[in-house]
Amino acid sequence: MTLSLRPATEADLMAVGALHQRSRVAAYSSFLPPEALADPTPEAMGRYWVERLTWEGADHRMIVAERDGRLVGFSYLGPDDEGDPATGLLSAIHLEPDERGRGTGRALMVDALSAIRARGWTRAALWVLRDNAAARRFYERGGWHATGGHLTEHIGSVTVPQLRYTRAV
Repeated sequence: MTLSLRPATEADLMAVGALHQRSRVAAYSSFLPPEALADPTPEAMGRYWVERLTWEGADHRMIVAERDGRLVGFSYLGPDDEGDPATGLLSAIHLEPDERGRGTGRALMVDALSAIRARGWTRAALWVLRDNAAARRFYERGGWHATGGHLTEHIGSVTVPQLRYTRAV
């Protein structure tokens, strides 16, 4: 069972959207109600990625992970959302639910940190849902530290707090 990473293509984005939706439901269902996770649909999430990469493709990077030719995860990174020119932002790592614990997330994180370093950034940042204990443990094992920064977003009709993490690259 071979895992490979490669840059995403436009042809991948609808499948990335469907994977993203499945990943969100699996990761967030322990602390968010089902109605909050019902939207967007997998198709809408795919269109979201098509549109997002249209606008951000010049300075952002999406990598997809495949296991034996099957899409099993992706990462997305770009400039820091707080405008720090020394920091790159890891915006997403999402996996197929059955891929958790197989090293795919770690491979995507290591690859993203290498790409951040290659772009000349000396720090990496990310936002993680406060109540997503599994993701927080994953990032903390990877050397990330909570900064005390926080923001809120909406997932469906639910207000969800996020925490900012950073680490040196």
